[in-house]
Amino acid sequence: MRLCFLVEELYRHDGMPNEVIRQLTAWGHQVDVVRPGGSLLRMTEAVHAGAHDAWVLKTVSGGPGLTLLEAAAAAGLTTVNDARSIRGVRDKALAAAIGRARGLPLPPTYAAACPELLGEIPAAEYPLVVKPADGSSGRAVHLVSSPERLAAMLPALAGEGMLIAQPYVPNSGTDIKVYGVGGELFATERCSPLHPDPSVRERRVPLTAEVAAIAAQVGAVYGLDLYGVDVLLGPDGPVVVDVNDFPSFRQVPDAAARVARAVLGLARTGGAPPPPTSSARPYTLPVSIPAQASARAGDGA
Repeated sequence: MRLCFLVEELYRHDGMPNEVIRQLTAWGHQVDVVRPGGSLLRMTEAVHAGAHDAWVLKTVSGGPGLTLLEAAAAAGLTTVNDARSIRGVRDKALAAAIGRARGLPLPPTYAAACPELLGEIPAAEYPLVVKPADGSSGRAVHLVSSPERLAAMLPALAGEGMLIAQPYVPNSGTDIKVYGVGGELFATERCSPLHPDPSVRERRVPLTAEVAAIAAQVGAVYGLDLYGVDVLLGPDGPVVVDVNDFPSFRQVPDAAARVARAVLGLARTGGAPPPPTSSARPYTLPVSIPAQASARAGDGA
């Protein structure tokens, strides 16, 4: 197969996706790497119908790679993940609206084009978590204790563009990060960006039936096959606080090979993964979702 990877400058030297590219190349596939953030793009000629079996995006939020991926999708080419699905999670305000409408356990979400408008949120909703709607990697995430604290933070929030605010979910100070790849789910525990603790190291943990069902539903709701979902274990049960496409897959065993097989499976099926099942039961890692097993058939070569 011939694949095109769109890799932003931030990830130019990262293991993900470079290890995936090396794995695909070792299996005999041709991989062309385009760096949309560091190259002049001739948009009218960048997308050649039929030249690649699939286009794969590893990009920062708001980076130019998504525009190029959407151009490939508009030309009828296979994209990983689906370009429309990526747009649906990159905008956190949009993702919250989609997720709540489809029954995902997301907190109530406010959106504001300028930080002053957040002052209209009722005091009863505090403390709030405020972050940019296009944020990633924990950037500019703030825990705001009161309306007075919000007023003092307005200068720091200026220039962040669209903001979202959600009532804080009481938790232990750690997040559960669930990775979805090729129909399998893997869970890790890590320190929350709101409660930084250097002694807390990211580690693999068992995945409960309840969290597994939510993670599978996330993939179905947003149309993602390669994704990550951040879950807090709140007093009323698990709560989804973030969804991202093509994450790092840290702590996932044989991550490069698993992601590479998933990319090949999607390229062969035109980028449409079988619907994930949410019929979860107690298990430890890894978690296989039988409905997607056919997408992982073969050794990847």
